[in-house]
Amino acid sequence: MRILVLQHLNCEHPGVFREFWDERGHERVTVELDEGDTIPSFDGFDLLAVMGGPMDVWQEEIHPWLAVEKEAIRHWVKDLRKPYLGICLGHQLLAEALGGRVTPMLKPEVGVTEINLTDAGVADPIFSGFNKKFETLQWHGAEVSIVPDQAVVLAFNEHCAVQAIRWGECAYGFQYHTEITPATVPDWGCIPEYKASLEAVLGLERASSLDGIVKPKLPEFRAAARRLDNNLLEVIGKG
Repeated sequence: MRILVLQHLNCEHPGVFREFWDERGHERVTVELDEGDTIPSFDGFDLLAVMGGPMDVWQEEIHPWLAVEKEAIRHWVKDLRKPYLGICLGHQLLAEALGGRVTPMLKPEVGVTEINLTDAGVADPIFSGFNKKFETLQWHGAEVSIVPDQAVVLAFNEHCAVQAIRWGECAYGFQYHTEITPATVPDWGCIPEYKASLEAVLGLERASSLDGIVKPKLPEFRAAARRLDNNLLEVIGKG
């Protein structure tokens, strides 16, 4: 496949998915929107992957390219009906692009938390082989508060009612971070916005221990990411 990746921060990339895609021989083209890159023609691309970032979907005055990105996502998903993988901000942008709404949370969700699949999530092929409840890494202060028309909620938890969605046959958004690597927590802990939310939720002492909490879980998280990637390829007919 040819995969177009939209990034909003250099260190917030597809993470472990890059390894999986390289193993399969997929071509990956990365666009760093926050650094002024422009979105290329969609011709010849098979998957659009949109990653996270410290900005919010409503900050178009600060980041004018967000409006362009939303329109591009809308065209890819709604007009072209092509496969989409959105993580964190990419999940929220999918919802906004299709007419949903994203708003600030009363309290950010940061750290290792458990999510639950809905009945639709259990039945969806993207979660084939997953338990109905499983642990994830979270790091967000906004959430999808109104889902787009025709969107299906696939996962939730007590902190955030929309942890995963599907729109159409093959456009998926995941609020949690399934792409993490051993470098994720140290790298993100240096980003001012992420550091602030981490400390606000966990406190200084617990915030400093997050990397130690996550490390023993990395094999499990990697296996979940591998399973998700395999399932996505099956969904889009590339498995």
